[in-house]
Formats: sequence, structure tokens, C-alpha cells
Amino acid sequence: MKYLAGRLGALLAVVALIGLLPRLTRTDPALTILHARYADRPPTPAVLDAIRAETGLDGGPLHVLGAWASGLPRGDLGESWVSGQPVGPDVTSALGVSLTLMAASLAVAVLLALALAAGTLRRGAHRRLVTTRAGVGAAVLAALPEFLLAAVLATVLAVQLGWFPALGWGAANQFVLPALAMGVPAGALLGRLLDDALPAVLAEPWARAATAHGMPARRIAAHALHRALPALLPQTGLVVVGLTGGAVAVEALYAIPGLGGTALAAALAQDLPVLQACVLLLLLLGVAAGLAARLGSRALLGPARTDGALPPLVAPKLPTRRTVAAGAVVLGALLIAVVLTGLLRDPLYADAAARLAPPSAAHPLGTDSLGRDVLARLGHGAARTVLTALAVGAVTLLLGLLAGAARAGALTETANALPAVLAGLVVAGIAGPGAWGAAVAVALVAWAPLAAHTSALLAQERAAPHVTVALALGAGPWHRLRRHILPGVLPPVVRHAVLRVPAIALALASLGFLGLGTPAPAPEWGRMLSENLPYAERAPWAVLGPAAALAALGALAVLTSAAVRGRAHR
Repeated sequence: MKYLAGRLGALLAVVALIGLLPRLTRTDPALTILHARYADRPPTPAVLDAIRAETGLDGGPLHVLGAWASGLPRGDLGESWVSGQPVGPDVTSALGVSLTLMAASLAVAVLLALALAAGTLRRGAHRRLVTTRAGVGAAVLAALPEFLLAAVLATVLAVQLGWFPALGWGAANQFVLPALAMGVPAGALLGRLLDDALPAVLAEPWARAATAHGMPARRIAAHALHRALPALLPQTGLVVVGLTGGAVAVEALYAIPGLGGTALAAALAQDLPVLQACVLLLLLLGVAAGLAARLGSRALLGPARTDGALPPLVAPKLPTRRTVAAGAVVLGALLIAVVLTGLLRDPLYADAAARLAPPSAAHPLGTDSLGRDVLARLGHGAARTVLTALAVGAVTLLLGLLAGAARAGALTETANALPAVLAGLVVAGIAGPGAWGAAVAVALVAWAPLAAHTSALLAQERAAPHVTVALALGAGPWHRLRRHILPGVLPPVVRHAVLRVPAIALALASLGFLGLGTPAPAPEWGRMLSENLPYAERAPWAVLGPAAALAALGALAVLTSAAVRGRAHR
């Protein structure tokens, strides 16, 4: 009961924040409505006061929140500030589109996960040597953000090869690319987790006994999947939550009329009632997925959930291969070389005579639609993104340590379940698009894994024998904290925070891709990708350059993390 109360309180706090968006925005809502509906009327105080009275924005924060919340049980989501029409019908229609896209993406994810784990399952069912094979390749796929995969698929399969349509929704062939863009990273993550869990499952006594009694391999494999599924369902819930955030970029890129694309358009137009409704439904969709996964796990475990009959699944700790560490070094050196070379060039110089020029000695990676050097913009964009990611990483480290020490479990789980894109939409609705807003949005959710790590390490250190001995010898609380607890907590959490910097950079790039980050003409990898997509058919290098840089950044994050964990396991 305490668990549910804490999570419900955190959820209600987020919902209240969504309801207060009209009062939190730095722009005057009356001016937004006036410019959208009554462009011919002067913005006099009397006109603005009349608009506020008409829309119910003339009251205080509690009045605005109460009016919005009271309409929710009736399905009244307010009226659009831009069109003046009720929000409910359009958002409900968009919800149906998003649910269809998410179902197709989840089907792709499940099929890919089973394919990645098939080798381990087959060998384990026949009692052969079981080793994890999905490993690094699956981890690299899982690290690719949906917007990047969507852009590459659209460029290669739609524009260059013409196999699928690049835009639209409704026909069967229009489902393929969006479902792949969202389903492949999710399936790679689930496949890696399943591949890690299966060796522990197939090493349990029941699997040995079944093999010894001649049970068919297919039945052993089916039982192994059933045994591993409860441990995977919570992660599946998080995957579905991630799909809600990924849907924003994918729907915007492929012009799909779902909740994500609608929310993005509303955030950019400052149409807050539409943004409120879309973010609320995306949030509730993620919460419902997480709850369904938790209930499904409990139902599958049955009485074994409470009587301890089933041991926890512990994946074997395999030493990292030298090739992984070598790959991280090579990839890091290549990225540094590209960045340093680009920093020596002018990212803002536009040569009109060299617009969309192919790679050459003068422009090794070609030029964009304005004649600007792609290599120069990659180099300067990397410097900007990395510096911002380091600053956000430092803030999230501090927030994670404080929240972990305060044992803010409910708030941590709620923040962990919020994709950075949703936070970016909310911040854009309040402060408008911009670099500061993107940094704040990522920081608002990126601290949660560090807080969970800090909380777990604090509990472990406080129960350690050396702390008990120090207490028995009369050491005070500050002495125990400074000399015995923090030395065991800070180094692992700091390493965790450093390893998360590339992921933070990718989150910032995703907001830049959506137009919610650094404004033009400043170079930024995500914005470079979105700016050059319209020219993918004529100048694919302008798209593949930033796409390759972003993919290399994701791969570097995975390889570095794997190398660090492999060294720790030796």
C-alpha cells in the first residue's frame, strides 16, 4: 500500500504540473490566442483581458488547475488556443494512431528479441555450451535513438531505393519503416536481456533434470522462456514507455498523425491545451504499460513470488574481450580526429556556389543545402554537444546523489519512466524551444538511474561489517559517512555518471532533431540531421554524415561501458 501511495503521489504531481502549464509559460497565453485567432485585432489590454476571461485564464494557478482537472472525468480536454476547437476528438484520433504504431513496433521488438536469443536457447536446450551471443551487437542497436534509425531508414530504403513510402499513414507499406525505427532498438534491448537471462535459467536444476529424463528440446526451450519472462516484463514495461518518447520523433519525421507528432506541433506553436492532452495521454500510456508489466510478472510467478521458491536470475559475468576495448579506443580516436579536424574549419561560412557539393578534397564530407562544410559543422557541433552533456552530467550526478541519499524512491521511479522527449515538450511549452530548455529537460529525467544506484550502494555500505565496527568503536555519523560510506559510494556513481555522458549527448541531439534544442544557425548534430533530410535524395552525404557521427557516439557509449564492466569482473 505504501508503495502504491508513493507512486500515485508522484504521478499526481506530474499531472498537476501538466495542468499548470498555462500558468507556467513565460509567454502570455492571451497573446498566443490573439495572434492565432484574431490577427486583425490590436493587442490592447481590454482585448487581452476579454480573451483571458473567455478562456478561463483570468484566475490564479489553482483556478486554472481545477478547471482543467474537473473536465478530465467528462473527457473535456479543453479548447485549442490556435483553432478554437475542442481538443478531445483530435487527440483521441491521434491516440488510436499511436497505439497502432506502438503495437506494430512492439511486435517487431518481440520478434527481434526472440531471434537474438534463439542461438542461446537452442544450444542450452540441447545442453551444449551456453554463451551470450547477442552481447555487444545488440547493445549497439539498443543504443541507437529512434530518430536516428528513422532518418537512416527513410534516407536509404525510402528515398534512395524507393522500397517504401517516406511519408504518410494508412497503407500497409507505410507501417514498415516507422515500426522498424521504433521496434529495432527496443527488440535489441529485450533480446540482450533475454540472452543474458537464459544461461542462468538453463543452468537451474529443473533444466538439468528435464534433459536427463529425455524431455524434448522444444519443451525445455518453452519452459525456459516461461521462466525468464517474469524477470523481463518490468523491462518490457520500460521499453513501452520508451516507445512513447520515440514516437514523437518518428511520427514527426514520417508525418504520422499520432500523439507524438501532434504534441510536437503543439509545443512549437505554444498551443498548450493540445500539448497538455497529448503529454497526459502519453504519460498515462506509459504508466499503464508499466503497471500491466508488473501485474503480468506477479501472475506468472504465482506463489513462488512470495515463498522464495525461485532464485533470482543472475547472468554469468563474462570477461570483456580485448576486441571490445580495442574497438572503443579505435572508435573514440576516430571521433576525436573528426572533431579536431572540423574545429579547424569555419562552420558558418556558406559558399553559395558549392551548395550540396559531394565529398571532395576541399570538403571531405561534402556541404549542406547552404554550402556550409559538413565536417566543420560536425566538429563544432560535437564541441557544443559534449560540453553541454558534461554540464548536464555534472548536474545529474549531484541530483542523483542527493535523491539517492534522501531515498526518494517514488520520485526516482517516476522520473525514470519519463522519456527525455516528453520532458522536452513540457519545458518547450513553458519556456519555448532553446538550448537551455533542452539541457533542463534532459537533466530533469537523467538523474533517476544515478539516484537508484546511489540508494542501492548506500544500503549496501551501511550494512557492511566495517561500518558496524566503526559504530561499535564510537565513530560519529559524519565520520562514518566521510570515512566509511562515501568512499564506497562516490567512485562507482561517478563512473556511472561519466558512462552516461554519451547517452545524455544523444538525448540532447534528439531534442535538437525535433527543433526543441539549439536554434539555427549554431551547429548541432540532431539539428543537422533534420535540416538535411529534405535533401537526402540529392545529397545523401549531408544526412549520413551526422547520422554516422551519432551512431558512432552510441556505439562508443556501449563499448566503453562494456570495457569498464569487463575490467571490473576480472
